[in-house]
Amino acid sequence: MVNLYGLCGGYLDLDRHTMIPDDGAPRRWTVPIPCFLVVHPRGRVLFDTGVHSDAIRDPVGRLGAERAARFGIRSQIGDDVVSQLARLALRPADVTHVVNSHFHFDHCGGNEFFPHATFLVQRREMEAARTPVILATGRYRPRPQDFDHPLPYCLIDGEHDVFGDGSVVLIPTPGHTPGHQSLLIRAAKGAPIVLAGDACYTKENMDRDLLPLAVWDPDEMSRSLASLRALRDTHGATVLYGHDPGQWQAMPRAPAAMV
Repeated sequence: MVNLYGLCGGYLDLDRHTMIPDDGAPRRWTVPIPCFLVVHPRGRVLFDTGVHSDAIRDPVGRLGAERAARFGIRSQIGDDVVSQLARLALRPADVTHVVNSHFHFDHCGGNEFFPHATFLVQRREMEAARTPVILATGRYRPRPQDFDHPLPYCLIDGEHDVFGDGSVVLIPTPGHTPGHQSLLIRAAKGAPIVLAGDACYTKENMDRDLLPLAVWDPDEMSRSLASLRALRDTHGATVLYGHDPGQWQAMPRAPAAMV
């Protein structure tokens, strides 16, 4: 038996055309940062850790002036994964595994609060985040304060079955960043669920085969998007997108279970 819970990792206010680039005149919109808890008989897996809670109280101090202006924090107190876990009567120590889809600040900002969990990260993502030549391009800018802590990182190469029973499987979906990954969940006999992360921001991106502006490798991201679309349209998977406001509003959230 596998259960899935939706957790709020924060909210960002940003230019919509960065996600939907042909949307016409630039305009701001507020998007969610969904995180998820997968409860398996052999462990609890947290998918992404959202924005660091300090960004709610002092966004400039945490993010820097440039990022705080570009990604306006619209989170309220309680919109962080530690507070969200408390809705389930859980503490960070109760989480056995953390999956970072990638190392952008809104997906790994809370990593430091889980020092006892095993962190599952694609090797390509970690190597890119620590390679000066890649960082110098300016197209991938992870911040060490978000991910580079003395945490038990386990580096993964490609697909990885977390519990060995096919119910919780990491799938590589690179392109948004060098080592982006998504999570495939088979909760029961029904169709699978895919936590897409930023491999697909919104349903519109998938339906229209539309890449956002924030892309490390357009060809790789296009292939990743196609593979997620095939899971949805051919295999009947439910895809939970990375920052889709409409889907988020309709989504059950902790303490209610999604499945």
